[in-house]
Amino acid sequence: MQKIALIGCGVVGQGLLKILRDKEEFLRDRYGFEIQLVAVSDKMKGSLMAENGIPLASFIDHLEAKKNIEEFKVDGATYGLDPLETIKRTSADTIVEVSFTDVKTGEPASTYFREAFKAGKNVATTNKGPSALFHRELAKLAEENGAFFKYEGTVMSGTPIFSLLDYALAGNKVTGVRGILNGTTNFILCKMESEGMPYQEALEMAQKLGYAEADPTADVEGFDAMAKVLILSNVVLGADLKAPDVDRKGISQITSQDIEQAAAEKKRYKLIGTTRIEGGKIVASVKPVKLPLSDPLAGVSGATNALTFETDLMGPVTIQGAGAGQIETGYSVLIDLLTIHRETTCFHDHGG
Repeated sequence: MQKIALIGCGVVGQGLLKILRDKEEFLRDRYGFEIQLVAVSDKMKGSLMAENGIPLASFIDHLEAKKNIEEFKVDGATYGLDPLETIKRTSADTIVEVSFTDVKTGEPASTYFREAFKAGKNVATTNKGPSALFHRELAKLAEENGAFFKYEGTVMSGTPIFSLLDYALAGNKVTGVRGILNGTTNFILCKMESEGMPYQEALEMAQKLGYAEADPTADVEGFDAMAKVLILSNVVLGADLKAPDVDRKGISQITSQDIEQAAAEKKRYKLIGTTRIEGGKIVASVKPVKLPLSDPLAGVSGATNALTFETDLMGPVTIQGAGAGQIETGYSVLIDLLTIHRETTCFHDHGG
């Protein structure tokens, strides 16, 4: 049984808990996988550490009633610990870190990760900041302490990227990656093309539907996609790039005329994140690109993400799927927990 501590109990954390509740029997029967939630700590909602386990179903009901975590009573539990203290004191094998992302500093999550690794605890995270900024250092620290560092949800939510490379595409050398890494900008560009909306109107619709924040800068100016390109560069291609190394340009200057001109050329604008090996160097960018309609990425519509890997044995391989969502992002953590389970136990397929 894998003991987990949850750091951050917002949308994604609750999505994971629901999956673990709803699929408990299936996961046990199919993979021999069982978890015990032993701690939850959220800066806004309070914290709870119960070494004999927190009952999932009633705890989820408690959260859905919008109650503070510390109002949920468990015999012998410890309350009031901040996330760092929780990580230090919990008996959890794996820290599931799904708190807010700060792609400028990577904090406070990077500090949480270092503390977990020093204690020999695994980390599974959806937080882009630490991997974008400190991947090499954190991966080394995890390895030195015999811990796993897993981050499937940092690039395309629950659409599997790293597990695809580690397992299904194992043995391939990847020389480049390019893709649509931000659903908000893809939605805006699709609306501008399909319905002739001006940029501002399409942005306002994205905000109304919850795809874009009130301050959409991170999405529309390419900062979110840039963080993902940094992760892909540093994890997949083994680079050690920083934000200034990525040539970044957003979509806010794209006009309806630009969209019409591209259509006349039988092309379509997409915000494309790219990283590739070029002349022995890693070259990375995020910028609007006019793609020919024959390109697999040109057909990706709405708030969907997609990535094309350039491989030596299989040529280009494209994967497309959800880039956001409560259950989808929660699922990315399940992928990581199952991977840790597989790599720490004799992994048997109980389903035949």
